[in-house]
Amino acid sequence: MGRIKDIFKHTLEEEENRLLLISSPLIFMHLACVGIFFTGFSWVAVLALVITYLTRVFALTAGFHRYFSHRSFKTSRFFQFVLAWVGTSSAQMGPMWWAAHHRHHHQHSDTEEDVHSPVVKDLFWAHMGWILCRSFGEIRVDRVKDLYKYPELRFIDRFHALPAISLGLLLYFIGAFLNTNYPQLGTSGWQLVMWGFFLSTALVYHVTFCVNSVTHVVGSKRFKNSDESRNSFWVALLTFGEGWHNNHHRYPHSARQGMYWWEFDLTFLILRGLEKIGLVWQLKTYPKSIYSEASLLELDKQEE
Repeated sequence: MGRIKDIFKHTLEEEENRLLLISSPLIFMHLACVGIFFTGFSWVAVLALVITYLTRVFALTAGFHRYFSHRSFKTSRFFQFVLAWVGTSSAQMGPMWWAAHHRHHHQHSDTEEDVHSPVVKDLFWAHMGWILCRSFGEIRVDRVKDLYKYPELRFIDRFHALPAISLGLLLYFIGAFLNTNYPQLGTSGWQLVMWGFFLSTALVYHVTFCVNSVTHVVGSKRFKNSDESRNSFWVALLTFGEGWHNNHHRYPHSARQGMYWWEFDLTFLILRGLEKIGLVWQLKTYPKSIYSEASLLELDKQEE
């Protein structure tokens, strides 16, 4: 009887997982991108795509990753809220959920405890498969006690769909306004939603996910870390600096991930600009000891 119950439970869990896969917002977001073929093209739609991509990738890289996950700089409570709201409009859950999983990843990178390692499992699992698993949907508050004290962050995490919905509505009303008052632009409310929200969100998904998957498989290793983190120029270009992943895993506390001028890190350059106008401060960077270590390793490679 116990064996029959186990089989029934296992079958039920598989069916629930299939239903989750079909009904997942992640899947819906990709399917909705087909709407661009029905709403047409306009340069306004392309502009909406570019703006929503740029702002949300920055909010994720500077906000969710370097600030909420690693506390690599300081900012005001107001700008902290802005980073949290804009980052959450990317439909990747809230800042506390995101930071909790990322901190756990650094503690157990590429081990059995790592929830999204392509080394332990496979590339698809690391890229997006783990997100479709319902067992990772809850926030581990014990990992983000420093963030949990802010009621506004708890609100955003609890109602994480709200920023994404508000972005979609904003785009719709802007498009509808332009369609009514400037019909020569050839845009509409639904066109901006399709390009500026659905297509943009899908692109933001995949460039973000590449940091979990691609940069643990493809690229160069400057430091001999205990994991398979690697540096990738192309991922760094698409993610505003997140592709310098081997550097980052060697010293996660740095707000700068590209160590040298040729390792382009747009997020850090923007943070430097925000520092000059007082929106952020105390940006942490790599200490001299890390640069010395990198130089010694480079010499060792040349001698080999």
